[in-house]
Amino acid sequence: MKILEAMEKFDPIIGLETHVELSTNSKMFCGCSTEFGAEPNTQVCPTCLGLPGSLPVPNKTAIESTFRIGLALNCQITEFSRFSRKNYFYPDMPKDFQTSQYDEPFCVNGYLDVLVPTDEGDKTFRVEIERVHLEEDTGKLTHSGGVTGRIHGADYSLVDYNRAGIALVEIVTKPVLGTGKYAGIVARAYVTELRDLLRSLAVSDVRMEEGSLRCDVNLSLHPKGASEWGKRTETKNVNSLRSVEKAVNSEIERQADVLTEGGKVTQETRHFHEDSGTSSSGRSKEEAEDYRYFPEPDLVPVIATSAWVNELKTDLPQAPSVERKRLAQEWGFSDEEMRDVVSMGATDLIAQTVAAGATAQAARKWWLGELARKATEAEKDLSSLGIEPKHISELEQLVVEGKLTDKLARQVLDGLINKEGTPSEIVQKRNLVVMSDDSSLLPAIRAAIEANPEVVAKVKTGKLQALGPILGAVMKETQGKADAGKVRSLVLKELAVEG
Repeated sequence: MKILEAMEKFDPIIGLETHVELSTNSKMFCGCSTEFGAEPNTQVCPTCLGLPGSLPVPNKTAIESTFRIGLALNCQITEFSRFSRKNYFYPDMPKDFQTSQYDEPFCVNGYLDVLVPTDEGDKTFRVEIERVHLEEDTGKLTHSGGVTGRIHGADYSLVDYNRAGIALVEIVTKPVLGTGKYAGIVARAYVTELRDLLRSLAVSDVRMEEGSLRCDVNLSLHPKGASEWGKRTETKNVNSLRSVEKAVNSEIERQADVLTEGGKVTQETRHFHEDSGTSSSGRSKEEAEDYRYFPEPDLVPVIATSAWVNELKTDLPQAPSVERKRLAQEWGFSDEEMRDVVSMGATDLIAQTVAAGATAQAARKWWLGELARKATEAEKDLSSLGIEPKHISELEQLVVEGKLTDKLARQVLDGLINKEGTPSEIVQKRNLVVMSDDSSLLPAIRAAIEANPEVVAKVKTGKLQALGPILGAVMKETQGKADAGKVRSLVLKELAVEG
């Protein structure tokens, strides 16, 4: 069942749990490094491995970062809070429990407003925040020997404990109602806005492709007019902005099919598959009591004094929405152009490209034009293409200097995506130098003129707009390497027509 058909029968309720790895130099309860990409199991110690006799010490920077996130999300900072042990078998957590927070988190009752395009124009949806709490991340499991990369069908599994113990903030929304067919768009807009906010706070690099920002999507459907909510599912570890929207929409369609056929939705976790945009069943979802939470005996409660909180509040940066208005004015973008930039997650990419020397309009042209098309084809976010903004600035400069045509520049973009080097290096490797000297262009021009006598006749009567077929033939013959302006000038010269 397609989503619009499903929305005729059901109303969706969404909830989002976002996990954010903080950019602290050391882990949450020990001094181990948090640098990404180290050799497996080299950034561990007795504390994060849970060895007997080791004791945790909380990371003050991580706690303050959590407070700052809560303040930026309009939350109430809890005066008295503490850590708890969350218990169940963690194959990727050597202690077999996770130090987290349960009934006394650091931040509660906030909200984040997001602007979403609808059929009736732009509309603001308020996503209310239930809690923001701090915990430690788990390790990373790699399942080998299977075709899916998951534990089912694998021959064996490997575990890397480098990530275990890294400070991890979880941001949990309250149920979001009233989104209708825009549920997926609202979810994506929320995660996009949240990512921009976290980046502005400088508390995380929020790189979804590296796992420092991960999202779980909760969704339930209930028949229109029904007062009782349906059973919810939780789709785990959705790792791109595009996939957040897809995960919501695909689960709406799946649940609508189940309910329409008279079945019942099972409360469970589900695994999202990036390649197909669908999910598969994981395990039945535990309730809080199944985790046997109890206060962490080795850590004292945290008291958030008003002086401490006020000091952090005065240091908050401008909200991303305010910063975007400033950038739109500075860049000369209309509200509609800026909305497209935001929806594609390109604000920072354009800002960095401009900082590298390109004009704002040129940066927008590349990121929201050819690169957006390539990202859509690859079903990736723009940031996941792996292209550095400084290279887009260099590419634009080559075009401005006449060393590349737009068509050749698109081939350079392919090279950038394939990691073939800088734009200048790719131009040399692929021999993409623009042809602009007369001797190299005239043979192709004369052949095109001879092949298009009807066009020539029209041009000689003053209809210069008819030049298209001749210009196109020359560009095709030169594989897009010809300088279009030079070609036009030489064609008119050959025909003895004033341009």
